[in-house]
Amino acid sequence: MLQVTPNGPWTKDVHPNLPISLTEVLAELRECFRAGATGVHLHVRDESGAETLRPEVVNETCRWVRALAAEEGVAAEIGLTTGEWIVPGLAERIAMIREWEGVDCATVNLSEAGFESVMTAMLDVGIGIDVGLWAPAEMRALLASGLLPRAQRVSIELDPGEPYFLIGEPSAIAQEVNDALDEAGSTCPRLTHGMRDWTWPLVADAFRRGHDTRVGFEDSIYLPDGSIAPSNSALVRAAQALRS
Repeated sequence: MLQVTPNGPWTKDVHPNLPISLTEVLAELRECFRAGATGVHLHVRDESGAETLRPEVVNETCRWVRALAAEEGVAAEIGLTTGEWIVPGLAERIAMIREWEGVDCATVNLSEAGFESVMTAMLDVGIGIDVGLWAPAEMRALLASGLLPRAQRVSIELDPGEPYFLIGEPSAIAQEVNDALDEAGSTCPRLTHGMRDWTWPLVADAFRRGHDTRVGFEDSIYLPDGSIAPSNSALVRAAQALRS
């Protein structure tokens, strides 16, 4: 799967073409599907442009994205975030997630308190767990939770910035995480991607390993040659070129 993450938590300060409104997101996703994207990781926005986990907004967004993908002939996976910064209250956040419809999976960050409760609630309502693993140091918490065997996927998300300020060669750190998952006996599918300067090295690493990967304005606005991408679909096309 080549996943596109068109907006993340950012605003148009990051890129003037970053899609915020549903209309903008759908227009961008249409071009991304045509460029070869087969999955979506969305940060749903309300009418004000703020991130939201509210079921009525999430469900409507997913219906529109699902219809668009079908129209383009793509059986796209629809994934969301469950980020605690959007709804800090754990009980309130879980209550919202339990009312989601049309969500194939959602990323749960191991760095967030109560991630086990979020994952368990998702399993209760049939939403796949996409484990957001940001550093080798998080493996201990993941294994202690006992939930790795029930995950739909592990997203190996490596960033030289906050919160871990990882240092070294990106593929070497990815290898460390993969080795730990292998040692744990995990056969769960894996998606590898990086942020900022680590984006393209880890897209290439994912293709070498046969993993899923992702690109989009959430991760980086730059193409492999260092120029600014005009759109998310340009990033998808660049990833496709690396795959071939």
